[in-house]
Amino acid sequence: MTLHFKDEINAIEKLGNTVQLDFSTGSTVTVDGTVYDFKQIHFHTPSEHLIDGMTFPMEMHIVNIAQPIDDTKTPEYLVVGVLFKMGKENKFLTEFLELIPQEKHSKKTIKPGIVKLSDLFSSEVAEGQGSYFHYRGSLTTLPFSESVSWYIDKIIYEASPMQIQSINSIEGNNARHIQATYGRKVDQ
Repeated sequence: MTLHFKDEINAIEKLGNTVQLDFSTGSTVTVDGTVYDFKQIHFHTPSEHLIDGMTFPMEMHIVNIAQPIDDTKTPEYLVVGVLFKMGKENKFLTEFLELIPQEKHSKKTIKPGIVKLSDLFSSEVAEGQGSYFHYRGSLTTLPFSESVSWYIDKIIYEASPMQIQSINSIEGNNARHIQATYGRKVDQ
């Protein structure tokens, strides 16, 4: 995994079913020769992935898209899942929680540099050297396309109970129910 990352989040959206942070163009991740553009971050409460049978109170998805050359094909996605447990206040979450628009289905433009994903990750993760569970799967929202390369960070991050509750109060319990593996292999 090779990152070319500018860490420029330029907008926050309150979509009704989730909170979404949008990236400026220019950040990419390359895996096995495919270049994916960073698009957005959104949240699910509770988590949509389990580790050793344990669910977590919140999961963040960093969505990256590789546009197909042929417009008739489904885009390929690379999604990084980040799990949160209850704990101490999280600097990254603090940077945007009070900036979330009040109105549903609204968007607030922010100056790049105010909200920094790098405030969440260690240098190893920021350089694409982190440790992940990996599998091929589907989107967890409609249309559930089977075109996702999932990377679930093995590090479990902390967020305060108030931060997790703040996001949950906006989006509700919006996690897709845990699905069977259907023969998928999970690489470690």
